[in-house]
Formats: sequence, structure tokens, C-alpha cells
Amino acid sequence: MKKVLFTILLLTLAITGCQKQPEQTTPSDPGKTNPVAKAQFEKSDAIINTYLDKLDSAETPQTERTQILCKDYPAEYKTNYMPALLKLSPTEYTRAQLLKDLDIALDYYKKKDNIQC
Repeated sequence: MKKVLFTILLLTLAITGCQKQPEQTTPSDPGKTNPVAKAQFEKSDAIINTYLDKLDSAETPQTERTQILCKDYPAEYKTNYMPALLKLSPTEYTRAQLLKDLDIALDYYKKKDNIQC
């Protein structure tokens, strides 16, 4: 009986000791504690999602699609979304990588909707 109890106790300790600890922010990691950048990112992300919803909708007029693809979406992405994301996750993203992602998205919608800027 003592062996069984000891084995169960040992397994319980091993399992709880091996669980991942919650991440803690440190002063050397300012991106995770920057509420201004987080708010800017969330606001910009919502705007970009609205643009993408309009581009995916069959009911959006071609003139509005052109306005979104040629002016609104790239401007929002470059002036708000990208800087905020780089502040929040500077080690995960680079400016070049984000600009490439923007080009890929714009090219997809331009081909899909036959739009030339």
C-alpha cells in the first residue's frame, strides 16, 4: 500500500513539476507591456479586417475595391498596423517580411478582382 501511495505521489510531483510555467514579462521585453502599441494594433487590425471583408464581399462595388486596394489598405497597413506589430513583436517580424506579406495580399486581390493601381 505504501509503495502504491509513494508511486502515485511521485508521479503527481513529476507531472506538476514538468508543466509549463506561465510567461512573465520582464523590463527587457517592453513590447508585451506597451498598451499604446497594443491598442494601435487592435484598432488597425479591426480596420484591415473590415477592408478584407469588403474585398471578399461580392456586393462591394469595383470603385470601392479599387480605393481599398490602391490607397486605404496599404496606407493603414504601413502607417499603423506594421509599426504597432513591430513594437509588439520585434523579434518575430521584420519590416521586409511584413512588406512582402502586404504585397502578397494586394497581388491576390488585384488579380482576383482584375484591378490595376
